[in-house]
Amino acid sequence: MTDTDVVPAVPAGRAKTPPDRRRRAWTVTALLVVFMMVNFADKSVLGLAADPIREDLGLSASAFGLANSAFFLLFSVCGAAVGLLADRVRPKWLLLTMAVLWSLSQAPLVLGGGLAVLVTSRVLLGAAEGPAFPVAQQTTLSWFPDRRRNLPGALIVLGITLGVLVAAPVLTWVIHQHGWRTAVAVVAVAGAVWALLWIPFGGEGPYAAVRDDETPAPVPADGPDTGMGLDTGAGSVPGAGPVPGGRSVPGAGSDADRAAEGAAAVKSATGTGGAARGTPYRRILATRTWIGATAAYFGTYWVIAFCLVWLPSFLHDGLGYSSAASARLLMLVWGLSGVVVLGQAGVTGWLLRSGVSSRRARGGVGGVLLLIAAAACLALPAAPAGATTVVLLVAGFGCAGAMGSVAATTVAELAPADRRGGALGIMNAVVTTAGLIAPTLVGHLVDTHGTAGYREALLITGVLLLLGGTAAVTLIDPARDARLLSARHSGPLAPDHDSPLQPV
Repeated sequence: MTDTDVVPAVPAGRAKTPPDRRRRAWTVTALLVVFMMVNFADKSVLGLAADPIREDLGLSASAFGLANSAFFLLFSVCGAAVGLLADRVRPKWLLLTMAVLWSLSQAPLVLGGGLAVLVTSRVLLGAAEGPAFPVAQQTTLSWFPDRRRNLPGALIVLGITLGVLVAAPVLTWVIHQHGWRTAVAVVAVAGAVWALLWIPFGGEGPYAAVRDDETPAPVPADGPDTGMGLDTGAGSVPGAGPVPGGRSVPGAGSDADRAAEGAAAVKSATGTGGAARGTPYRRILATRTWIGATAAYFGTYWVIAFCLVWLPSFLHDGLGYSSAASARLLMLVWGLSGVVVLGQAGVTGWLLRSGVSSRRARGGVGGVLLLIAAAACLALPAAPAGATTVVLLVAGFGCAGAMGSVAATTVAELAPADRRGGALGIMNAVVTTAGLIAPTLVGHLVDTHGTAGYREALLITGVLLLLGGTAAVTLIDPARDARLLSARHSGPLAPDHDSPLQPV
């Protein structure tokens, strides 16, 4: 290897992210936060309108439960399938298609129909919403280098909380004033409006078509994307020599980011980098990091499903709170969840910038939050009524939410760019089975044991969080597993026109 085969690992000059690209990155992130808000408003509208729907359509509790379960019939399968597709088709168009389908699938309910229309609508809506979270995360993270991904990744998770917090009062008012079909129309229109905004302003970032070494490729030229590529003037590495393929590595961020990228480019060119392009999915899914992140995130999604479907009933029937007090406690739980998500992003980002490994900054922080939530849930059934119950309840359900962001950024760090969508999509498909299992199991326990069934459900939730937290702390280590994947990957890298580094 000659002196001109790689670029210097440490940049010689000072460079900053171009302001126009920084604005674009946060604009796309904001749009995707709203995307997740609409996503969870769609999920919650049926629960908020449960009594009016049952009365209007003459449904039994079992029939209404069927309609709720129908949502998850294709949810996980489509999440995995579209996640894999996102490695081959631009996520911009996948997200646009999803939003349009959300609106179209709910249109028949606005116009009329009974149980058959309701079930069909929910099946189609679930199929279209299954891939939403992994593809939104993949698109958001494509605008930021690894060490800067924690906040934008957390904001996507925060969209879930904001969706519930905004949808609950707004849609409840619409249901009471104008009927449940109007509420369905409101969320359908919200999805259509988002799609219209996404067409001109959405898109993938400079890290969407890159190698695992995080060296950015140009932003796709597509309407507003044109001219939003990487700065090759002041933002380039001064004195950088040519790299294989005849192109220089452009600048992509702050001095710290660029130094890391330069070092990563050297490792990639010398064969000592992380997971290589073309690494088989089966090897990524067999890593301890992917398994640990998925197990931990499963516990988080179990809590989300519990909160959406059964927490209001638990507060009212199990703990004896009034409807108004239950609503306030729900807002407190979701509000704390949002604070924890942002706090985790801040702490993890600070640790990564301080040189702490992802094993501790992501797996450690996320795992400890799950262990705190587990301890609270396990203690809750034996706690005396009153303030202690409230504190344990809010801590147990509020501290579990941050793992969604941790899992997404961890898998994005582990997987090479051309396998990132599939790795995230399959993870999401596995964890969202909790949305199918949890409501059914809790309902069975309540039917069988009355209010005591809630206590058993809390113990099961605590055990799942304990297992998930332990898995996060002990298994997550993206750097270790990236090295193992790289060592096992044989043969030269296939040429890729999207990558700034090409094999000789």
